[in-house]
Amino acid sequence: MGTNLTEVLDLFMLLQNDYRLLDLYTSSSASFNTYLEGWLLYAINDFDGVCTQSLTYTPTSGSTTGYFSETLTNENKLMLSQLTVRYWMAKEVQDVLQMNLNLEDHDFKHFAESQNLGEKQRMHNFKREEVAQLIVDYGYKHNDWTSWGSQSFGG
Repeated sequence: MGTNLTEVLDLFMLLQNDYRLLDLYTSSSASFNTYLEGWLLYAINDFDGVCTQSLTYTPTSGSTTGYFSETLTNENKLMLSQLTVRYWMAKEVQDVLQMNLNLEDHDFKHFAESQNLGEKQRMHNFKREEVAQLIVDYGYKHNDWTSWGSQSFGG
């Protein structure tokens, strides 16, 4: 058995600050892992074509926590945690309940809701661009430039 799901999710927790996730993280690791595993699966899908290691993943089942078939390098765990944040942020932007702020003044309420959603969208777009650049940088870093120099571009 390789890298455990919790190793990536622990890094994920260092990259964001959400009291609801922190409460879930401290109260029930099984529920926390199950809740975030879906976003990790999206992250695996994005990173799979570029990653230098196999990202074969066995999902959580019963009392067994999800795990990767290989022991991932720190660099690959960090990439997966960043990508997981990107998908978690997408959910935050699309959360309709978060658009309902509890403010009294009608005009201010609509302005604040709009500002809140706008800021979340900007942060999500920033994170999406950031992880796209991380994947490109990762690909350049791990490319076999010697083969490219001899016009062998991989088949």
